[in-house]
Amino acid sequence: FQEKMSFYDEIEIEDMEQCTEQGEKGYSYPCPCGSMFFISLTQLQAGEEIATCPSCSLIIRVIYDPDDFQPSGSSEQAMTQGIPV
Repeated sequence: FQEKMSFYDEIEIEDMEQCTEQGEKGYSYPCPCGSMFFISLTQLQAGEEIATCPSCSLIIRVIYDPDDFQPSGSSEQAMTQGIPV
């Protein structure tokens, strides 16, 4: 599935902001178009690493440890207490 994609940037999850987008918890990061890149907790738990911007075609690669987002109940803890560094 991992094709050669052209990422606008690679951003560490620690540099992203925790947020809720349309009722879904996740992380956002400012896009140069004025909107925000977003990746949901569900996507992170599934091992996805691509955050998309809803307003333009840019995408970023999110750098994170998938083990921090396993759905063993620790995902809520990661959201409330921040990601271990």
